[in-house]
Amino acid sequence: MSRYKIFGRAWMLASYAFLYIPIFVLIIFSFNDSRRSMHWQGFTLQWYHELANDAEIISGFGLSLRIALMTACSSVLLGMFAAFALNRYRRFKGRLLFNGMINAPLVMPEVVIGLSLLLMLVSVQRVFGFPRPGLWTMWIGHTLLGIAYATVIIQSRLQEMSKSYEEAAMDLGCRPHQVFFLVTLPNIKQALASAWLLTFTLSLDDVVLSEFLTGPGYSTMPIIIFSRARLGLDPRVNAIATLTILVVSIGVILSSLYLARLERLRSRQTAMAS
Repeated sequence: MSRYKIFGRAWMLASYAFLYIPIFVLIIFSFNDSRRSMHWQGFTLQWYHELANDAEIISGFGLSLRIALMTACSSVLLGMFAAFALNRYRRFKGRLLFNGMINAPLVMPEVVIGLSLLLMLVSVQRVFGFPRPGLWTMWIGHTLLGIAYATVIIQSRLQEMSKSYEEAAMDLGCRPHQVFFLVTLPNIKQALASAWLLTFTLSLDDVVLSEFLTGPGYSTMPIIIFSRARLGLDPRVNAIATLTILVVSIGVILSSLYLARLERLRSRQTAMAS
């Protein structure tokens, strides 16, 4: 083995160690019988028991889950329409501006997005009395960010997809809306699932936008964790993080297996058709 390959593998292992060793340490110390995070005193499930009885955390998790579900669905729906318009309609008035507005949240700091949305929503509330800071304002902010990510994912799949399927369907008498639902949508469902999972995760752990757009009585789980971390080390935070890692890992594994199954099925159908 050449020294370049050895160096490359060593660099890769060091990168993975840098990323994942802190996560493993956090998981281990979530079972520590001491409030001092780096002082191992013994194994305990006390912090998980206290977490189960923590009404604030449970309420915050429920709110985060509701916002994440709403954000994922709305982001994928709007992102799908935006990606379809950008990919299938190459020339329309305002296309450049529309494309720039879709991609702007990807490169703009969340602090800027959160502050601008706060100023806009406060002005709208003064005029119409709605929306009040809380669930709906956080959903609007998360959706704005999620649309950008969903559009990029779905648009890349549309670019890979051959237009011959849609043209063949139209030659056989399908109308445009039938082509979309019967041909285009089944071919991009993997991208839709990937975009849904990504936007769901981004919304679930978002802190910056939520801090700007939240209101009294609406504290998401990341906001609660962040506020407690500022007051000192709390082992219950380690327990929350461990459970989150477990749920996300299970979700990623199941989604990967599902997408791999869909890919094998699509390849088999393509082979049979050809």
